[in-house]
Amino acid sequence: MADGEAAHGDGFPHVLGKFEHPDLTASGAARAQVALKKLETLWINTGTLCNIECAHCYIESSPQNDRLVYLTLADIASFLDEAARMGVREIGFTGGEPFLNPEMIAMAEAALGCGFEILILTNAMRPMMRPRVKDGLLKLHSRFGPRIKLRVSLDHFDPARHDHERRVGSFASAMEGFRWLADHGFQISVATRDLWDEGEAAMRGGFAALFAGAAVPLDAQNPMDLILFPEMDVAADVPEISTDCWGLLGKDPGGVMCASSRMVVKRKGAAAPVVLSCTLLPYDARFEMGATLREALGPVKLNHPHCAKFCVLGGASCSG
Repeated sequence: MADGEAAHGDGFPHVLGKFEHPDLTASGAARAQVALKKLETLWINTGTLCNIECAHCYIESSPQNDRLVYLTLADIASFLDEAARMGVREIGFTGGEPFLNPEMIAMAEAALGCGFEILILTNAMRPMMRPRVKDGLLKLHSRFGPRIKLRVSLDHFDPARHDHERRVGSFASAMEGFRWLADHGFQISVATRDLWDEGEAAMRGGFAALFAGAAVPLDAQNPMDLILFPEMDVAADVPEISTDCWGLLGKDPGGVMCASSRMVVKRKGAAAPVVLSCTLLPYDARFEMGATLREALGPVKLNHPHCAKFCVLGGASCSG
């Protein structure tokens, strides 16, 4: 068979489409894969329910989407134990909106008590600002200080553009929570998105003015304080990554997110959680790697548009 063809069930060659074959690109080249160099960050998806519905949410979170159900402290206990034995540095909590999960504070406390750093991704809106949650966060901060970090999602420094993506009034609500975190001395950062193709300099300049006006001590020029993520669109025509691409692009596979992280989810109706290759592909069964961290240590085949657009070409990582 020629390059780009694979055996079909009827005996005739089948021309490959992009991201179709696990081991070959559409051109017939060997598909790139990423070996786990060291598990640094274990992500816990607290559930896909969210208090808002963003226009371009990669995980389709909403007030109705419970395809990934709330994880509990009992669900994650064995993963925390396993992660501790493996020398994992950081536990990341993502969603949905993590602070909708009734056991978010308890899970954070357990992770911190095991010696991990934790990173919580939040929209900083009403779920985080409930008195019970604020009290829980303040208690964790008083005990664990800089080992608890929160990353706030702000889609733009312009309130109208942020609200266009999320809903009217969401910017003001998020800024209230953002300022509360800053005023109480939490380690914080901001995640934003390249939705409008304004360029990195313009985005960082706009956020610098926002941070200064809000008296928030973040440096918009520091990529750890302001993380600018490339936009993801599964319908976009993006190139596949072959093994030759590492050299052609000058990229190190060890720098791709799945070389250092995995994510735990619990699917609706499932008896137990499973481990996925990364945070970006929660529904694709091809990226389900096992029921334990030990089972999930194998290489990841870059067989999805997000692998190319976000991780390899975009150079982005959800980890802190």
